[in-house]
Order: sequence, then C-alpha cells, then structure tokens
Amino acid sequence: MSRLFGAYIVVDWSAAEGRKTGEGSVWVGVVKRDVRFRPTFEAHNPATRLEAEKLLRDLLADLGRRNERALIGFDFGLGFPEGTAAKLGLDGEQPWAALWRWLAGRVVDKADGTNNRFQVAATMNRLMTGAARPFWGAPARQAQTTLSTTKPPPGATDVPPEFRRTELATQGKGKAGAKSVWQMHGAGVVGGQTLLGIAAAQRLLTELGAAGAVWPFSFGWRAPTADDLAPLKALIVEVYPSLLPVKPEPGEVKDRAQVRETAEHLARLDEGGKLAALFAPPRTATPEDVAAVEREEGWILGA
Repeated sequence: MSRLFGAYIVVDWSAAEGRKTGEGSVWVGVVKRDVRFRPTFEAHNPATRLEAEKLLRDLLADLGRRNERALIGFDFGLGFPEGTAAKLGLDGEQPWAALWRWLAGRVVDKADGTNNRFQVAATMNRLMTGAARPFWGAPARQAQTTLSTTKPPPGATDVPPEFRRTELATQGKGKAGAKSVWQMHGAGVVGGQTLLGIAAAQRLLTELGAAGAVWPFSFGWRAPTADDLAPLKALIVEVYPSLLPVKPEPGEVKDRAQVRETAEHLARLDEGGKLAALFAPPRTATPEDVAAVEREEGWILGA
C-alpha cells in the first residue's frame, strides 16, 4: 500500500512574548526520508512564531522539489465551538473559513514576538456578548472590561459551548483532556495559541492556494481519497500530542519529545497503511456532529 504522505511535520506552537527557545517555545518536528528512503527525524526550535512560519515555508519548498506531500499537524485548535462565527456576525461562507480570515486580518504578531492576542480576545468577547465572556484568563496587566482574569460564572446562555466536540472526546485520555479554546492564560492553555496559530495557518494556506487543504474542513470528516490528495503539497490537521505516551530521551526537552513522538507515530501509521483510518469519524458521531465538525469545530486527528 502506498503512503499518503512523504513527510510529517508536527508543530508545538507557543504564545510566548519575545524571543524564546527551549521549554515553552515553538518546536517543529519533522520526519522525512533520507537519500536511502529511510525515515529520519529532525527538530527545529525557532525563537519566534514568524521564524517558525518561514521555516515551514522553507520545509515545504524543499519537499516540493522532491515531489513529497507533507502532513502538517498543529497543536492548537483549528476551529471554535459551534455557533462562534454566528455570534461574531460572520456569515455568507463556511464558518471556519470566515473566522480564519477574520482572525488573520486582526491578529498582529510582530517579529520580536510581541502580539495583540488579549486585545483580539477582548474584541471577540465584546462582539459576541458585550461582556467578559466566553474568553477569560488575562494576566492582571491585560485585564479590561471585556476580558477578565478569572473564569466567568457558569450558566450564561449567550455564549457558545465551553468545549468543542473533539475536546470532549479527549476527556480521560492522556494526562488531561484538551483545554477549552476560551482560556487565555495559565498552565497548558491554548486560547492565545489558537488565535495566533490560526492567523499563521491562514497565511500558510493562502500561500499554498490550491496546493493546500485543511482537514476536516476542506473535504469532509472522512479518510482522504487519492483524488483529495492528488493536487496537494500540504494537508493541515490538528494534533494533540498528549494523546500519546511521551518519554523524553536523556536531556531532551519535553516539547521536543512530543513533536518527535507524534511525527514518528504518524509516519509509522502511514508506512503500515493505517493512517487513513484516523481521518474517519467515530461510529458514535451523529449527523449533527458531522455537520458541526466539518463546518466550524474541526477535529483532533486520532481523538
């Protein structure tokens, strides 16, 4: 059975301010084949997100010269809970695509790593509810009328759900289930990473044009066919490395270990003809689930 991809790129994103390497920074793990067609791993630790974007473009350019298709896994949410786009007043197209473009036009991520993620979250809260919800968790210096330092009381009926369907599916798997995209500050949070990451992914998708796609949005919540993949240089997916048991090597940073384990896992599955199965929905998925996942929420590969 032929492989679906020639390379597997896993990106551990970060919302860090300033230039940062090591723990808690951006890590990019790549599994590709050497001149003898043996899968080899390489790790990169760019100091800023913009440097990471350039690295991804360079990696894809090199793979393109080798006619190798890449699977790119980002560890931030590629979508938001059902109803988010409608709350923002975005309509006329697929909700995920409208929100990606909206974020790309508002997120500012500078070359020195400073960014406006808290301002964007506050703006989204103002547009959705006029209050400090659903985004929450700003550090004290970033708190404002529509973004609080603490989680808002439960029970509000004017907000989208706290969790996407895919986050609920990770409950009990790994050390902890995936966190809500609405939390902006604290250990292991993904809110800021998601805002910054989607803006970066939109820029990458725009550059790729017809040679890029995003699962499950671009062709549905199903295993890709040969026709789906034929025109592509890269397929973007969402990953959650904590779904896998990760054992860092001596002296290895945990973030590096996570991108290594995830990229090698995907490569092994593809080599054995088992990767396509991860793209299909679970048997318990309802038609309503499928519609929400394909249009707005997205899904973690393998959840």
